Amino acid sequence: MKTTVSEKGQITIPKALRDSLGIGAGTILEVEEREGGMILRKREVTDPIEQWRGKGRLPIGGTVDEYLDAIRG
Repeated sequence: MKTTVSEKGQITIPKALRDSLGIGAGTILEVEEREGGMILRKREVTDPIEQWRGKGRLPIGGTVDEYLDAIRG
C-alpha cells in the first residue's frame, strides 16, 4: 500500500489498515524516526479514573451506604 503526502504534510492511512488496527477519529499515533524511515504506533489512552475505579476498599467493609451511616452516626 502507498499513500501521498499532501501540501500540508498530511497523509491518509489506507482504510484496510485503519480497520485492521482499530484506528479511528481521535486515535493518537506516536511517530518515531528509525533508520531513515518512520514508525507509527497507536497509543492506548487510559482514563486515570477508569484505571482506579473499583480498586478502593472501605475500612469497615460492606456497602458505601453502610459506611456512610457508620461514620455519620
